Amino acid sequence: MDKQQLEEGSELAVDFIKRGGFVPCVVQDVSDGNILMLAYVNQLALDTTFDKGMATFWSTSRDELWTKGETSGDFLKIVEVLTDCDQDALVYRVEPQGHGACHTKDPKTGNARKSCFYRKVDIGSHELLAR
Repeated sequence: MDKQQLEEGSELAVDFIKRGGFVPCVVQDVSDGNILMLAYVNQLALDTTFDKGMATFWSTSRDELWTKGETSGDFLKIVEVLTDCDQDALVYRVEPQGHGACHTKDPKTGNARKSCFYRKVDIGSHELLAR
């Protein structure tokens, strides 16, 4: 596919080859714009996402397909899938169906944290601070 068609055309042609079969996928809460997590998607995960309507990824650590929520109950319902200009990254805009998106737990509630990005870096000290 030529660059013009890739960047301006209407054909979905995600470039899984560039990064060894995977593309990064940012997961965003459609209701407030918060970034919930970052994961990786291959062709099977993208196809499964479209088929199930739930955010599905490829676990690079376990080397297996996983649909978020199948174990925890914290599903992420797909509202919209975006791709960037050169189709080598995705954004899943989702409606969370449970307590949160992170596999870590909030010590106060015992529930999954809403976002995996629950700490911020203090620019001056480089320390991690709770958000």
